[in-house]
Amino acid sequence: MSELDPVIHALPRLSLCAALSAGPGWVEFAVAREATGLSDSAVSKHSRALEDSGYLEIRKGTVGRRPRTWLRLTPLGERRFRDHVQALHRMLDDPAPLPAGNSAPVDPRD
Repeated sequence: MSELDPVIHALPRLSLCAALSAGPGWVEFAVAREATGLSDSAVSKHSRALEDSGYLEIRKGTVGRRPRTWLRLTPLGERRFRDHVQALHRMLDDPAPLPAGNSAPVDPRD
């Protein structure tokens, strides 16, 4: 894949994928929330979108009597995240030039 992935490109989803790719397999919901700085509802919403695309798995269970949710990237999700990050690096390494006439005037005092 050589282009940005529209599923991952939204910043909350990109953050969530980055947090999950750094984890060792299943990551507890609260850990993902803390790592991304997102609210519970935002993690839930964006993890559902990633799950619907086949990029993320969600597992629910309990620890003692407390309900818990764990998240992990699927092999497809890991591959798409890695490809997305590579596309971002390529954009930074070789930015596309702006068409002539679309740049702001230069102030000689700058």
